Amino acid sequence: MLHKKSPLKAAVAAGALFACLLAASPAMADPVLAVLPIDRAKFLAGQKFDLEVELRGAAADEISIRLNGGNAADVFGVAPVVEKKENLSSYRLNGVTLSQPGSVKVEVTALAGGRTFRRDLEYTVAAPQKRQAKNVILFIGDGMGLPGRQIARILSQGISEGKYNGLLEMERLTDGLALITTSGYDSLVTDSANSASAYATGHKSVVNAMGVYADSSPDPLDDPRVENLAELLKRAGNMSIGLVTTSNITDATPAAFVAHTRRRAEQNFIAGEMIKADVVLGGGSRQFLPQSVPGSRRKDDRNLIEEFRAKGYAFAGNRAELAAAKGDKLLGLFNLDNMSVYLDREILKDPEILGGFNEQPTLMEMTEKAIELLSRNKNGFFLMVEGACIDKQLHVMDWQRSAYDTIEMDKAVGLARAFAARDGSTLILVTADHSHGISITGTYHEKDGKTGREAVRTYALAGFPDFEDKNKDGFPDDPAPAVTLAVQYGNHPDYYEDFKFHAKLVVPAVMADKAAIANRERAPGGTLYTGNIPVNESQEVHTADDVPLSAGGPGAGYFRGVMDNTEVFFGIVRALGVNPVKK
Repeated sequence: MLHKKSPLKAAVAAGALFACLLAASPAMADPVLAVLPIDRAKFLAGQKFDLEVELRGAAADEISIRLNGGNAADVFGVAPVVEKKENLSSYRLNGVTLSQPGSVKVEVTALAGGRTFRRDLEYTVAAPQKRQAKNVILFIGDGMGLPGRQIARILSQGISEGKYNGLLEMERLTDGLALITTSGYDSLVTDSANSASAYATGHKSVVNAMGVYADSSPDPLDDPRVENLAELLKRAGNMSIGLVTTSNITDATPAAFVAHTRRRAEQNFIAGEMIKADVVLGGGSRQFLPQSVPGSRRKDDRNLIEEFRAKGYAFAGNRAELAAAKGDKLLGLFNLDNMSVYLDREILKDPEILGGFNEQPTLMEMTEKAIELLSRNKNGFFLMVEGACIDKQLHVMDWQRSAYDTIEMDKAVGLARAFAARDGSTLILVTADHSHGISITGTYHEKDGKTGREAVRTYALAGFPDFEDKNKDGFPDDPAPAVTLAVQYGNHPDYYEDFKFHAKLVVPAVMADKAAIANRERAPGGTLYTGNIPVNESQEVHTADDVPLSAGGPGAGYFRGVMDNTEVFFGIVRALGVNPVKK
């Protein structure tokens, strides 16, 4: 998940720039005709969406939309919502659907001051398919690119004489293998909101947004929407929905499967949208508690925990309550904010780091409980499980904590695989939303007295790390063996590096001479590395790399080759035989 401020700053700056353009005279910039959804958008037949045209920079005398030659308002049978301002005009059709599979030619024209503006687009409508799977479990390792998988495999399975001693659970899913592209429609490099939104809706979005196409309105909650998986599967199949994460449950990835907003920071709103799911497990109670409760981040007196209880949800606040939970609906919140990472929660157990939340469950326990409850629905279920802090720890360049959380998610994948083997009708997908610029350079050790970069061993000098797993639980016994991995970063701020694991959590970067410097207190004896991203960036940042996807079970064969991230959605609805045209 996004663990830094720069994409939000970029979005604010973009909004400010557009406001300036609107305020400027027409001579300063040509008007722009924007059509949302964008060109080449793909829909599941019967999927609901809002269609909006904006003429930005001028007041339109007339706006027309034609679909395959017919007037759009007549085709949909919906009255348009028209707004006209001095420098902005909008024509919008809300809650419409395209029911006939195939290609749709879209012709948009706007007349303003004697000028004609035109856009020609093409949409694709995918036909519903025969159902193959009863259930789908989607695992998202946030930020888990191919190097992240490999690091977890080295630590968890070990490597001897160049051959791995075993594979991760996710790597045993081989019915479908693909590379997933990750860009949004506004930027080459995504954040977790619009990348998860692609999985949840089958549509591209923009940085910080989910379930919407971004228009020019300042209201973050009124952008044109696209129906998401939670809404579709409830409407068309009466299926159960589960969301499990180690982050704040209202953070970008889980939020994208239920919410529609231009701004992921609208977490008070997102918390209320979680009622669309049947099982909701993670951190983030601060968004559910009334503002009068210490630690709350709500701006009102709503107690969402009690509201969920009133609608039939059991509530769990710790590991024991999770284990004891029964019924069909469950809200579990195990920290005020993000849950503690696996190393701190299960191994180091430093009370100062845990902050009083000493009985947080593992991702395995949350996944197992979610499957137990959701599988009671005879109509099937969709479950999204996120290893959220894989990403958050890479942002602060703590690869060891990230690796242990990757292994934790992999153990949850193993539980899902065991369920699928018994069930016989469950599709399992494991992927990431984006990647990070990390790589394994070799190994690091100080046995010969060398330190810092001189102790990074490359090529024949690297040999192999000596992580051990004597109790065979899949986690290394010690995150800091004598010979460890040399993991380095390709996109980082100024930061101190000593290549060692530190039991104390990293503190935020500090500003020095107008430049951010990270890890100064964590590695005070380390080498200061000059950053290669702008000086105001305080953390390592996402990359545009493709990410791997592994699939197993009925419907997995859809996932082959290089695929756009929106195709993950279509693979899911295809496997489940979703047909909203009938509803």
